[in-house]
Amino acid sequence: MQIGLIGAGNIARALARGWAEPVLCTDSGSGRARKLADEVGGEAVGSNEELAERADLVVLCHKPSQLRVVAEEIGGRAKAVASVLGATPVGALQMAYDSTPVFRLLPNTAVEVRRGVICYTPGREVRPQLERDVIGLFERVGAVVTVEERQLDAAAAVMSVGPAYQALLAEAQVDAAVRHGVPAPLASRLVVETMAGTAQLLEARDYDTLAVRREVTSPGGSTARGLSALERGGVRAVFHDAIDAVVVGARR
Repeated sequence: MQIGLIGAGNIARALARGWAEPVLCTDSGSGRARKLADEVGGEAVGSNEELAERADLVVLCHKPSQLRVVAEEIGGRAKAVASVLGATPVGALQMAYDSTPVFRLLPNTAVEVRRGVICYTPGREVRPQLERDVIGLFERVGAVVTVEERQLDAAAAVMSVGPAYQALLAEAQVDAAVRHGVPAPLASRLVVETMAGTAQLLEARDYDTLAVRREVTSPGGSTARGLSALERGGVRAVFHDAIDAVVVGARR
């Protein structure tokens, strides 16, 4: 399947690196498309129209505000369209591409290392084989999870912004370890490897967070004291505030 990326920003780059195959790409004059094509192979083509005619699947990675303009350029030329645009409902995509099969997917940047999470919101009926092909393409770079559109804002507030939250949590732990004399490179490796291992443990325990905590926590022990400090610091309340801020902002 020949992939065409309209837009060559962070998420386009993450997807292209994860797929690790030549792509067609365009940008709005930033020069990023050429850099991306040089890195992963493929070609920075001269126009969105040319890209749409040559690609089997056009992936919309441009700014959401450009939806109508881009659709006017490539409408009728694209064979199928997959959108990774935020704040752009399936209905808006179907209106913009009224005669083209469309898919709405929302990936996070971990697709670059093929450990992404991709929320998929089904639209109108498309050919089953085409849907399987598109979902299979995204499954190569992460876990594709079907989410009802009414739940997508809240889902995005967990997975789309999640890499930034996890990076902040790692940074905070590294800083705390450095304050107690652990060299920063060592602290970083300890924290990140622990996060990676914990993720695998949670998967192995069927995402039972309580089970994993209980396996580590002895009554009155060091883990219990640390968890108590985190609870006193309001860690749960802070994450509730964060998800509220993201969801409310997305609905404005």
